[in-house]
Amino acid sequence: MARASSRSPHPQRSAPRLNRQQRVSWLRLIRSKKCRARHFRALVNEFGGAEAAINALPVLSRRGGRAQDVRLCAEAEAEAELEAAESLGAHLVAIGEPGYPPALAQVDAPPPLIYVKGRLDLADIPIVAVVGARNGSAVGQKFTRQIATDLALEGFVIASGLARGIDTAAHLAALEHGTIAVLAGGHRHRLPARERRLAARHRRTGSPH
Repeated sequence: MARASSRSPHPQRSAPRLNRQQRVSWLRLIRSKKCRARHFRALVNEFGGAEAAINALPVLSRRGGRAQDVRLCAEAEAEAELEAAESLGAHLVAIGEPGYPPALAQVDAPPPLIYVKGRLDLADIPIVAVVGARNGSAVGQKFTRQIATDLALEGFVIASGLARGIDTAAHLAALEHGTIAVLAGGHRHRLPARERRLAARHRRTGSPH
């Protein structure tokens, strides 16, 4: 197997970094009711920015026949969420910014924002997702460890959840080389004890999650 290049297989043009106010506006828009990732880009493009899109949402809602205005995320809510994440050592990365996985940006309706904690540089290295059953057999976990180790030695970053079984086996095998833990519930989601211990090992190695 050829060693992986540190360059992404999906090169993309880096977007200008958002300032604090823009980051809050992006977060407010995506947290407003009825605004999903697939709508986000269209709204921002149509109205020239997240703040203008937020202001337009009530009008769009009424045009759509809703009896009540769509619920908007208040600036104070967004600021509180950002501060809570920052207190945990996490921060928001917008699509196109350094630390946002280039391959993720290529999927249909990619998330405009993700929370990241750890080494952002790992997101620019080719990533291989290794996931499987929580009750994976001993043979299955041994095979997973071998795959994850071989891939890590060839320069790939392993991404997985923090679930027990196959996911944990993949992380433990590649942890010293750098892995990415994907937490769908976010950093404030309460993990079971086993997953918390694995997350703590991630923090000690600087791997992002």
